[in-house]
Amino acid sequence: MAPIPTPPAEPQDSPEGYVGLDSEHAERLARQRGWSTVRSLPPGAIITMEYRTGRLNFEVRDGRVARAWKG
Repeated sequence: MAPIPTPPAEPQDSPEGYVGLDSEHAERLARQRGWSTVRSLPPGAIITMEYRTGRLNFEVRDGRVARAWKG
């Protein structure tokens, strides 16, 4: 039987720290801190809700991060 793969560790980073930042700056900062995928979304966007390790999501309003969450 094959071993169960261990997902890579997520960055030790708080999504709340991105709220209020300019979206472009927030994306660069998130990548520098180790997030493998950064997804910027408009308010009310319809998205899939599967959890992906290493992904950081931003809801962007008027060029600023209004909400941030993992997965």
